[in-house]
Amino acid sequence: MTAVGELRAIDAWVNVNMAELGRPDYLVQVKENYFKGGEEFFKNLSIEETLAQMDEAGVERAILTTDAIHPSKHVLSFPKTKPERFALSLTLDPRKGMKAIRCLESLVRSEPVALARIVPFYFDVPPNDAIYFPVYAKCIELGLPISINTGIPGPPAPGECQHPIHLDKVCLHFPELTLVMAHGADPWWNVAIRLMLKYRGLHLMTSAYLPRYFPPEFVHFMNTRGQDKVIFASDHPALSMKRCVEEASKLDLRPGVLEKFLRGNAARLFPIRNLS
Repeated sequence: MTAVGELRAIDAWVNVNMAELGRPDYLVQVKENYFKGGEEFFKNLSIEETLAQMDEAGVERAILTTDAIHPSKHVLSFPKTKPERFALSLTLDPRKGMKAIRCLESLVRSEPVALARIVPFYFDVPPNDAIYFPVYAKCIELGLPISINTGIPGPPAPGECQHPIHLDKVCLHFPELTLVMAHGADPWWNVAIRLMLKYRGLHLMTSAYLPRYFPPEFVHFMNTRGQDKVIFASDHPALSMKRCVEEASKLDLRPGVLEKFLRGNAARLFPIRNLS
């Protein structure tokens, strides 16, 4: 077991502007029924608070999430103030068409964007639908990875649209795309593993999923053919960075695998500036 203070991690999904999102019913339900969170779930985090929590957890870099069309000024201030500690991910709604794509491209040109994101349950459209294709093409053009949520979501929202099998033809027809399944793949872990074995560009990040609950077949995959495929993420503050790093350090992983999981794979896959 490795002590948290000795670890270096990149957290690929951190939220610092939860207060700006309001209190939509689905978030209230997921906080109370799924994550059992307190009122801190709905607060904005300052740069100082976030850095303190990162330092305590051994997180050297956090990738902060914001909307591509209406980016949060609060979120954008983090990498402007501390470019060596923060990068950005941009959430898109593919139904917005070229407006979303132009906003994505503009921010990639001007801000330290590490990846794009799409959350299918928001609009109940699977990621092999044609409305996603322009986003995939633009991400390839920009050299930008994209994460797609997989697995049944915690909120009371459609789940079938997030079945990993929907990524099969995406990977087949967009082989240059770096695609990362997000929020685990429960209950379809074996499908996700089989697809990652099949496609070089497909990966998985463990955001919103505690390491203690990783199924045995997934830990086996991490230790074997999946050593370069799995990326650490917390979805902080839904799950705290510290708790996720601590639980990751307790996994039964072979030498070198924990470092790849916590930091190495993200450092290799994501275009993060100022990263040595």
